[in-house]
Order: sequence, then structure tokens, then C-alpha cells
Amino acid sequence: MNKITVTTNKKASMSDFYGIFFEDINHAADGGLYGEMIRNRAFEFSPMDNPSYQALTAWKRIEEGGASVSSFVSNKSPFSKRNPNYLILEINKAGTRAGIKNLGYNSGIAVKENESYNFSCYAKSDKPCEITVSIDNAYGEVITEKSLNITSNEWTEYSFTLTSPVDDLSAVLAVTSKQECKFCLDFVSLFPVKTYKNRKNGMRNDIAEMLADLKPKFMRFPGGCLIHDGTLNSDDRNSMYRWKNTIGAVTDRPSRRNNWRYNQSLGLGYFEYFQFCEDIGAKPLPVLPAGYNPHMEQAVPLDEMQEWIDDALDLIEFANGTADTKWGKIRCDMGHTEPFNLEYLAVGNEEVGQGFWDRYDLFHKAIKEKYPQIKIINSAGPFPQGGEFERGWNNAKKNSSDLVDEHYYTSPEWMLANCHRYDNMPSDGPKVFLGEYASWGNTYYNALIEAAYMTGLENNAHAIGLVCYAPLLCNVDYINWQPDMIWFDNHRVYGSANYYVQKMFMNCTGSDLLDVKHDGFDKPITLGSDKISGNIEIEADRCSAKFYDIKIIDIATGNVKTYDNLSFSNGGKAVIDSINSNHYKVEFTAKRTAGDKGFRLFFGKSDDKNLIQWFIGGWQNQDTEVNAQVNGRGSCLDHNIFSVMTGQEYKLCLEVNGRNITTYINGKTANTAIDKQPVMEELYYTASSDDNNIYIKVVNVRDTEITSEICVEGVNGINANVTELSGNSLDDINDFDNPKKVSPKTSALTAVSNTFEYTFPPQSVTIFTVQK
Repeated sequence: MNKITVTTNKKASMSDFYGIFFEDINHAADGGLYGEMIRNRAFEFSPMDNPSYQALTAWKRIEEGGASVSSFVSNKSPFSKRNPNYLILEINKAGTRAGIKNLGYNSGIAVKENESYNFSCYAKSDKPCEITVSIDNAYGEVITEKSLNITSNEWTEYSFTLTSPVDDLSAVLAVTSKQECKFCLDFVSLFPVKTYKNRKNGMRNDIAEMLADLKPKFMRFPGGCLIHDGTLNSDDRNSMYRWKNTIGAVTDRPSRRNNWRYNQSLGLGYFEYFQFCEDIGAKPLPVLPAGYNPHMEQAVPLDEMQEWIDDALDLIEFANGTADTKWGKIRCDMGHTEPFNLEYLAVGNEEVGQGFWDRYDLFHKAIKEKYPQIKIINSAGPFPQGGEFERGWNNAKKNSSDLVDEHYYTSPEWMLANCHRYDNMPSDGPKVFLGEYASWGNTYYNALIEAAYMTGLENNAHAIGLVCYAPLLCNVDYINWQPDMIWFDNHRVYGSANYYVQKMFMNCTGSDLLDVKHDGFDKPITLGSDKISGNIEIEADRCSAKFYDIKIIDIATGNVKTYDNLSFSNGGKAVIDSINSNHYKVEFTAKRTAGDKGFRLFFGKSDDKNLIQWFIGGWQNQDTEVNAQVNGRGSCLDHNIFSVMTGQEYKLCLEVNGRNITTYINGKTANTAIDKQPVMEELYYTASSDDNNIYIKVVNVRDTEITSEICVEGVNGINANVTELSGNSLDDINDFDNPKKVSPKTSALTAVSNTFEYTFPPQSVTIFTVQK
């Protein structure tokens, strides 16, 4: 029988180890965590946000019983110069009912019986006008209503509370009048009275509670690619994310284009982020742009960077400054006199290109000179290895950055192959901030393998400082990206299988990693083949191209085969051959004749979901990447910057030796990668402790039960809770109908001595919380 011995030896601190990452993706803010129930409340939607948008998106005229209504959006005399649009509504003929209604998100505005909702708006009219504000059902029947009189030709705020006598998941907010009149509306708002912690301009309670239940030690916000994907002018609608635009009165926060193709009201801004972090007990970890946009290849000149550096310094003052400082006073005036105690600050997100690191150097120097206690986070790009990844780490070491932000989304098989990724990292120098990671999927299998991988993260707390899964939230009707940890619509929310693994680990992580010893474990099981064999295919990727001098060389046998030239117009691909060899090369010359991307070489292909591909001029024609697909789920094996030029010849070579992959462009090495085989260890385990408990995590990914002897040093007998996730099929998922199909169960365990036997079910995650 194998044995796991948990010692009292503390190996590394884990004080802030697990957190969450809030990115405004999948309508995570507006239509999600942010409590506002009105969509397009300020009539600021624009085709720039999404081609389908216009200023009256989500609004619809009410013309019943012969009524006639004119509605249009103007910006001639706005309430807010930063949000200049407002609605002019003219009721030409009252009929039975006349006005306008807001459709909300998803199926509509979801109201609950006996729950109250705060309505507010700004309005004006040249002549006195009585209007009715109501919550209606989908058939136009009034659920609850109140009247107000618009008596001024100057913008005036009106507010009151509406209480619903019924449950309705598809309601609308209606503004109507029984008289012929003309009036202007702006910032039409409806919030639940019961926001999280009853905050004004606050968070949707059920989603916020799901996040609080994770007990995160930190929260990274507000992104993500939306941080740097934009123009350099802070006044532009599609600018980079500038934090100063997100504070102060919500009416003065300029509506902006979200790079995930929707609108951001910025009602959820930096003050609210900081306050929410405080409410859930998480340290704030804001991310700032560095005046460099790799998406658009734009950069602020180095001699004009002071504005951007000042933004970072001013943010620290806003968070931590006293009332006698400029930005600290602004925070105090917003209602928070105590500092937010900012400790971490990230500069940049998934950055590639020397232009970013030239600018990071300036930020790092200025912040450390003025605020040496702030822990600064550098960037290592969007992939787990490659030239830009190495450049990020080298820059971090040069600057003595406190942490380096690594991101990767992978197949579960990649995680099984890389559970020991950080074992040999030194404990000195910058630490890893694993700021975005997940396996592709929300099945029980994904969650199980992620749990195994997370034991490897915890066991390397000497080198890893912070970890957070991503993305966090997804509105089911506005999906930009999946998988996601938490799913919701306008009235329901559920955690994925991944959520419950994260919650188990985050709720049961001590302040210190403990040394764990093991005996009698079986040899790990290696999956798959030790060579990469299968079909070879060539593709013109979003371009017209010619391919010639095509060869496949079997180095193991010395056999050389040549193939006919290929030509594609506006994309296309062809199978060249198949090969079953441990060592071979594929050589060809390629030339793009038109288009905006480059070429792909597929190899080791058994079907469309299982293959390895080499991108030459991939992702906006900016990289050379080797990517492995397992069951349709991709993992980057190596990445470097490279662009294909039209009309230029490229001599391309792929060499495969076992599972080692090398690519060459014009005789120079472009990528070096290893497609590691997945490995199933007998058990994956880790342990940590705090003042009260010892936490032991054990993951069994095999399809058989495994019995182990567990010894916990330093305790007299065992008094423990056992939280276990087991008994699910690998393809099980949670959904609205079965929100806890994959969720853990808790039981008690006692033993007279400090040693006990436990049988771990097949494909299970088990956590022991042992009282000291």
C-alpha cells in the first residue's frame, strides 16, 4: 500500500495564493455582475461597439390603441457632455397607451415577488408633462407603476422605488403618458434594492455571492485584452481602458467600446471594483495599459509616456492616499475615507513585442521610486513558452519585477503532461502570477484534470505567488469565450464543474505549504505514442499562395519523396502524404500572392480534431506558432513573432524527432517545442496549513479506486472534514436544470492515531480539513 506522510515542515508561504480574475467579457459587467437592469440606459450604444448596435438598441416604442409615437436620439443639449446622447420622445396621439419600453437583458427584466427596485432618470420638457413609469409583463400588462410630473425645461433627476407583486422573468420597463406631449429622457436606470451588501450602484446579489463563496485572496480586474486593445487617446470611444474615465458620477463616465464587441457603460468602474474587493475580502489587483497596443501595433512615443506613468502613480494615490492628496481626496469624496490598501499593480496584459518592455521599464522605475512597497507584475505574453515568453521573463529579471503574469488555455492532456512544469524554478527572483489559465471545457473531466494540475501549482508555492482561473463569468446569451467558471442569465446563476474544484481548493488552502513525503507509489502511466505520425497537409490561411519544392524526408530510413506544386486562391489546403516515422523532415517553399495571413502545415494528423499545426503568419499575421490539438482542444507548444510578406519566398522546414519539434524559416530556427505525452500518476497530492487546520488535497485521475495510508505529523488523532468530488461521468456538466450535478459532498472522519487508511474513488478530488 502506498503511503502519504504530511510533515510539519513549512516549505513556502501561500498567503495570497488563490484569487479571481474579473474580465468584462461575455457581458460580465453590464448584464452581469453590475446590478443595472436597463440595457443601453443612456442611449449611447453605437455601431462602433457592435455593427448591429444603434442608439435605440434594446428600446422599443409602445403604440397601442391607435397611439402614435415619435422617438429619436439627439445630442444638441445633453445632460452629460461625456455621454451626449438622450432620447426625445413625442407622443403625437395618446391612444390606449403610448411611450417606450426597455427590453433588458436575456428574456427581459427579471423581477421577484415583493422585491423592490430603485428607478431613476433624468428628464426635461418645455411644457409640464405627466408620465407613468411601470414594470410590465411581456403582454403589456402593468405589474407595478408610479407617476411623475416633468415640470422643468432643465435636466432634473427623478427617482422612486417600484415593488413587484409577482415573479416575472420577461418584464420590461415602460415609460408612457396618457397625454400628447414631448419630453426628453436620459440615464434611465433600474436597480434591485437588494444589491450585494446593499451598495448603491452595486452588484447583482446572486452572482456576487457566488464569487464571495470562493473566498478569494485577491481579484484581478478589469481585463484582459480590453486593457490595451484600443487607441492612444483617452477621449476616444475605442481608447485603451483608462481608469480615470471610470470614477466619479456614473453620468460622467464616457460610454466606451468593449473589444469583445459590445458596449461598456463603465457604471462598474475602479471605485466599485475596489469596493467590491473589500466587500468579499479580496485584495485588489488592477491592470493598467502601458501605452502599447499589440493588436493595432500602436505605441506612445517613449518621450510622451509621462501621462501614462502618472496614471499608474495617481491610481496608487487614489487607492491608498490620504484626504490631503489630490486623488485620495477624490476617493474620500466618493464615500470611502479609508484607503483601499493596494498592494499589487499589473502593467500590461499578454504583451508581445519589444515595444512593451521598453515602456514597462519606465513604469517599473517610476513606481518603485515613489512606492517601493507596491508589488509590480510584469507580463509573459499569451502562451506558456516561446520567444516572447522568454523575453517577458528576461525583462522581469532585469527589472526585479515582483511577479510575472503567465497565461495559457490548454487541453487537459497538456496539463497531465505538465503537472511538474514549475518544479525546477528557483525560489529567488520574480514569482509566477498565473493570471489566466483553464483547460478547454466545463466537463467533469476538465475540472478533474485541472485539480490534478493545481496540486502541482501548490507544491511549487516557492516559485508561484498568485493563481486565478479565467474567464470568471458568462451570460449564456452573450458568449464571447468559453469555457467559463460561472454561468448566468437575467435571474439564475450556476457554477460549472470547474467552479466547484476552484471553490474546494480556494476554501481549503492554508497560509503555508507543507512538505509531503510518499512511499510505495506505482510508476506513472504514460499515454499515447512516443512519436508523432499521421497525415501531412499544407494550407493557405486566409490568403492566395503557391507552394513548391515540397519534400518529405524520412531521416530514419533515408527515404526522400517529392510532390507536385500547389496553388490556392483565397484559401485552401491539400493532403500531401502520411508518414509513420520517429524522425522526419517536411520541406517546402511558400509564397503569398495576396491576402492578409500566411500558411499552415498540419502534421501528426489522425483526424480533424487530433493533429499538430505550424502557423506561419498566424494570428493577425504576427506569429509563428506550433499548436497541438487533442480532441479538438489546442495547446500552444511554442510561439514567436513573425509576419509573412506578399510576394516574398519563404523556405520552410519542419523537423520531427520523437516528440521534439523544430521549425525553420529561411534556414533560421523559428520554433523549438516538445509535445509531451500525458502522464497519469497514481495520485496527485499537496498539503498546507494555517493556525487552525491542516489541508490535504488528493486527486485520483485513474478509473480505479486507490487505497492509501495517510499520516499527519504533529496531531494527536484525526478529527477532520472530508470534502469529496466523485461519482460523475467524465462528460457530466452543470447547467440551469442541474446546477449541482457536479458538486462536492462533505463528511466527517475521525481516527484515534495520526494515521488512517482512505480509499480514493476513481476519478475523484478529495480534501481533508484536519483540525490541529
